[in-house]
Amino acid sequence: MIITYNDRTNLLYIRLDERKQEVMNKRVSEDIAVDVGENDKIIGSEILDASKHVDLERLFPISYKVSKSA
Repeated sequence: MIITYNDRTNLLYIRLDERKQEVMNKRVSEDIAVDVGENDKIIGSEILDASKHVDLERLFPISYKVSKSA
């Protein structure tokens, strides 16, 4: 997963599938669109005016843990 935020345009993009493929952009609401790829899987989501819809301070910086297999 890749999360990109452009503070100049206030655009947040969340890409769930990093494989290169053709996508169709579908508008869900005035400010939200999803990219749909092969087999109608959601590949990514674009959020316009992101600061209105997402608490960016809680989102960034992103922290995560990687669990190691035994």
